[in-house]
Amino acid sequence: MWHKSDRAQDEAVDHAACFAPGLMDPGRAAPGDVIATHGKGVVKRYNVYRNNVVVSLIDALAAVYPAVQRITGVDFFRAMARFHIRATPPASPLLFEYGRDFPAFIETYEYARDMPWLADTARIERAWLDAYHAADADALAAEALAAVPPEDLPTVRFVPHPAAAMVRSIYPAVSIFSMNRAEGPVTPLCSSEAEDALVTRPAHDVIVSRLPPGGAIFLARLLEGAPLAAAAADAFNQAAGFDLHANLAGMIEAGVFTRILHGDPPSCQPYQTGDNPLRAVPPG
Repeated sequence: MWHKSDRAQDEAVDHAACFAPGLMDPGRAAPGDVIATHGKGVVKRYNVYRNNVVVSLIDALAAVYPAVQRITGVDFFRAMARFHIRATPPASPLLFEYGRDFPAFIETYEYARDMPWLADTARIERAWLDAYHAADADALAAEALAAVPPEDLPTVRFVPHPAAAMVRSIYPAVSIFSMNRAEGPVTPLCSSEAEDALVTRPAHDVIVSRLPPGGAIFLARLLEGAPLAAAAADAFNQAAGFDLHANLAGMIEAGVFTRILHGDPPSCQPYQTGDNPLRAVPPG
């Protein structure tokens, strides 16, 4: 049996399908079924509402990517954000979730080509926000690793903290991020060397630090679920100057891990197949 409520719901869905797309496209006319009091000012009111929606999304992007906006300047950022919004409307009602693909958009944005490091700076900012909103968890204490018998160390695996993330870059992205995230003066970069970012939140504050040589290779393998010896071997083979003790101690101090797993992982652990049959899926 057809109910009035079902018909009203279908009509509401059809109306939304016509109403929403025009909010992101300034060239689209106001939907024909939009009405106003006494039938006056329909187009003008719709355009005002459309502009308010776009402005709110631009403001949301500016809140997530303040360093990017400081680098580009407000006018450049807001123009770039408008193009992104037209191409990628929000898929979630949560504004802080919007803009996850903004760094990828920046990479292809024609007018940002002379700032090739800008996208990686944006990726660090996105990782910062994700770390801020990540679930709380107790970080692994150094004493827990010290208590592992030496003969067991090569096979131990580490469970990543929900807030831990890594952003690899061929640019000095950590320095650029740090310099523009703060309110202090922007000074010339001392080096153009590549910098890989480690993002953590061991307590209440999000910390962004630079990984030492080989640290990104080492951490990537650990996050995949590789045992300590295998992760270290890859780092030694691919990065000159890799220091196992300094990297592992630094990661534990930064709160990258929550637990140590001994031996082969049990079947109940969240693992998935891939290049490494024991590739861990970091909590998200």
